Amino acid sequence: DYVTLNKASWDERAPAHATSPGYSVDRFVADSTFLSDVVRFDLALLGDVTGLRRVHLQCHIGTDTISLSPLGARMTGLNFSSAALEQGRALAAATGSDVDFVEADVYDAAAVLEPGSFDLVFTGIGALCWLPDVRPDHLLVVDHPYFEQVEPLVWEEGGTYVPTDVELVHNTTLEWNHGLGEIVTALMDAGLRITALAEHDSVPWEALPGQMTSGPDGEWRLDERPERLACGYTLQARRPDNVHVTVKRTP
Repeated sequence: DYVTLNKASWDERAPAHATSPGYSVDRFVADSTFLSDVVRFDLALLGDVTGLRRVHLQCHIGTDTISLSPLGARMTGLNFSSAALEQGRALAAATGSDVDFVEADVYDAAAVLEPGSFDLVFTGIGALCWLPDVRPDHLLVVDHPYFEQVEPLVWEEGGTYVPTDVELVHNTTLEWNHGLGEIVTALMDAGLRITALAEHDSVPWEALPGQMTSGPDGEWRLDERPERLACGYTLQARRPDNVHVTVKRTP
């Protein structure tokens, strides 16, 4: 039951992430113009979104959601972890951000959110790997290798990806990889038009410990010949009525 296992993991990590310097919650409270690294990285592709209504799927504790809010429109964040949304609501209150948070599985987004009411759909880095299928209508499961596999990759790992002194016990998670071709095809099959696709030689964390170095921009790259491997990408697609979707993730 990947939902139960993964939810337990995220429920436990949410409070730890909210107090970790890795999420810079104190900087959001101190500076109303502060943006998360993820949102700042993609500002050029996001463009002018003033006056748009936006939804952030798989929003976790809301730092990226709240970063999008000052750019000019009302934000809604959706996540399946009540513990994460508790932190998101607390941060929104502390920063005076006009953000709504909705608790639901991402596959239920169309059922719990008003259909056709959003101009921009956003999901941040490290989000798609938690979904067994990038197409919402049937479950085609893929594994950690780049190409599709049948079973999820099961991780048994303590700790988390930002510094914390919290001792965590829910350390079993299930993840899937989705090839770039599958994601692009799924978007086109859904009637979307690909308007931008940029590959990056970096990610915002040390994805390969001992083999990467953090640069002045806070992004981690391979120590040796970083140009030989795409570590992430940003994809943007538009509906015929100009609603656009931006997805950023690691391969």
